[in-house]
Amino acid sequence: MAPDTWQPDTYARFAAERSRPFYDLLDLVAPVPGGRVVDLGCGTGELTRELHRRTKAAETVGIDSSDAMLAKAAAFAGDGLRFERGELAAFAPAEPWDLVFSNAAFHWAPDHPRLLERLTRSIRPGGQLAFQVPDNFDHASHRAAEEASSEEPFRSALGGRTHPRNVLPPERYAEILARLGYPEPAVRLQVYGHRLESREGIVKWVEGSLLSEYRRGLPPPLYEGFVRRYREVLFGLVPDDRPYFFTFRRILAYGRR
Repeated sequence: MAPDTWQPDTYARFAAERSRPFYDLLDLVAPVPGGRVVDLGCGTGELTRELHRRTKAAETVGIDSSDAMLAKAAAFAGDGLRFERGELAAFAPAEPWDLVFSNAAFHWAPDHPRLLERLTRSIRPGGQLAFQVPDNFDHASHRAAEEASSEEPFRSALGGRTHPRNVLPPERYAEILARLGYPEPAVRLQVYGHRLESREGIVKWVEGSLLSEYRRGLPPPLYEGFVRRYREVLFGLVPDDRPYFFTFRRILAYGRR
């Protein structure tokens, strides 16, 4: 089993900014009073609690692969809401759901056509699928990590691995959902803007998400060196603006069977 390198407190530094796409996605969802909802990649649980409240579900299950995240989420369990450990890529429930929801988690899983097909089989007729994925891989924040990881000694220590690029173009998601039986899929690309105090804020942002992949693959002293090199590469790509306007592309997708 891969080590759990997620750091909930680090991820939560930008909780307000990270929650904006969640609420935009939730606005696409119709309530399911008395129904069953699953949140794949629930993280620390605060937003899953809001999902449970807004959908009026009788049962909502938050699923995450990080024990550290689930330890935080446990405080929100109760009144039909619970949390379980599980792997998104292996999720295959025995009972159907009224809503399968996922905010900023699918990009960690490979083969999205097959993933969406499998999830659709778990949704009852008339049920809903809603997901949001980051699509910021061409931003300097991500390109700097790829460049740093291609250099030694990081490249050898990582075995040549980089952050996975599993996300498809928005129109591809619309095509897949239509083919899977969602008659009117709604898919949009949205650019969110976050005003950070300086470009140093980008480093703090990715330490809670993107860089967790490199933290998992590098021993602590080498990871610290990687972050230093990442900062050097990044600051060569972005201006020293104060505040720094950090743009972040995300894909929001929704369908009802």
